[in-house]
Amino acid sequence: MNRLAAFLRLMGAGWRLVRADALVPKEVEPLLPPSARLAGWFLRLFAGGKTRKGRPGERLARALEGLGPVAIKMGQFLSTRADIFGATFAEDLSHLKDRLPPFPTAIARAEVERSLARPIDSLYTTFGEPVGAASLAQAHEATLLDGAKVAVKVLRPGIERRVVEDSATLRLAADLAHRLVPAARRLRPREFVEVVIRALDLEMDLRFEAAGCAELGEAMALDTHMRAPAVVWDGVGKRVLTLAWAPGVPLSDPKALEQEGLDRKALADNVTRGFLAQALDHGLFHADLHEGNLFVSAPAAITAVDYGIVGRLGLAERKYLAEILYGFLSRDYVRVAKIHFDAGYVPAHQDMDAFAQALRAVGEPVFGRDARQVSMGKLLAQLFEITALFEMALRPELVLLQKTMVTVEGVARRIDPSHDLWAASDPVVRRWIARELSPVARMRELADEALRALKAMARYAEQPPVPPAVVVEKTPAWPWFLAGAGAMVLAFAAVRILVALILA
Repeated sequence: MNRLAAFLRLMGAGWRLVRADALVPKEVEPLLPPSARLAGWFLRLFAGGKTRKGRPGERLARALEGLGPVAIKMGQFLSTRADIFGATFAEDLSHLKDRLPPFPTAIARAEVERSLARPIDSLYTTFGEPVGAASLAQAHEATLLDGAKVAVKVLRPGIERRVVEDSATLRLAADLAHRLVPAARRLRPREFVEVVIRALDLEMDLRFEAAGCAELGEAMALDTHMRAPAVVWDGVGKRVLTLAWAPGVPLSDPKALEQEGLDRKALADNVTRGFLAQALDHGLFHADLHEGNLFVSAPAAITAVDYGIVGRLGLAERKYLAEILYGFLSRDYVRVAKIHFDAGYVPAHQDMDAFAQALRAVGEPVFGRDARQVSMGKLLAQLFEITALFEMALRPELVLLQKTMVTVEGVARRIDPSHDLWAASDPVVRRWIARELSPVARMRELADEALRALKAMARYAEQPPVPPAVVVEKTPAWPWFLAGAGAMVLAFAAVRILVALILA
């Protein structure tokens, strides 16, 4: 029964997009192959009503707004890619970021008291009307008893049930794509959907968001690129979150980039470098960096809000990411290809040299060029063709990273149309490489390996003795084995350190 309900919701979503002429818009017909044009012509026979009015982006925004939080999240992602879909299309979708219809303040106040189990006046002297409403929650301006200005985030009533329903529909769509579209299987739609659903589940408990904000705030404080507001823990509950008021103007407001003294180039660089510093240096990053979540003030200060989605990377993933970026920065495509094979991103039976050649074909035409000279749409299409050719499957653990990288680039280029992603990334990547892959770092890694080996052998030596019935009367061999093995490990480590120093 649940699967039938999900199927009906999926059909309803498709029908809403068809009625709005948002599935295969007439405006893009000249860009489509004959088969797609025919499908678009057929679907438009069923379009009509008020939803059909307006530009493609306006029609899609109206359709997504009625389809729930998952669809709105997709619209937020699309709105950051003006370089692919055009500035008008992106602008038409931009209201999905934080300007949805709010629910009544009286309901929000009651929810705060219920979640915090205390009267609202015991924490706030004022609790104002909504200042922003998004797909999952809305924010209110409030004042603490000590006079500090804060933002109070409250989940929408009934949103948990809606997310559960959307998740079931999304799982069904992924399952159908896997079964009916063989070409989509390498993108692992089922695994991708589970990553999205998991992120939404975490967003349903604002205590997790408070913890993520505090943790990322500590990491951001070590650099100057981006900041996080302080958490007011007395005002944190499962459905309520209180943070210090973020200074500046949200990037979703056109006035943000009109502030006197604003340095657009430095601001765009800070967006890119802030994200990379989080991911590489600390292994965690804000995974929802759209304009509505970034408050800016002159000359180039950024405060990020909304920590419902925090991505994490293990040390191995961070190393691969840094080396891949460094390889592109240094135009060493053979190195980038080898890293892809070592990480298992490309199957071992593929030709590494051919993959390196394909990467060169992608990287060289755009390296060092002004962003206005690069068609990101064509670049992404070429990358997609290459990954298909070499059977490169989607990595579910990197979905949030890949999504955030694309979003960050879109935001940075909206701030500064000539933003050079590679030039902005260079100092952060080189800093990480110098710190983690330097001879000193290699010596530290080798010393750790030797220490682990000695501890393992020590544990082996401490094992209980063999029962007397099988004991052979002779001098125990393990002390000599331990000493000899330890000496070999240390000697090997010394040789590797010497080689590393020579090659550095």
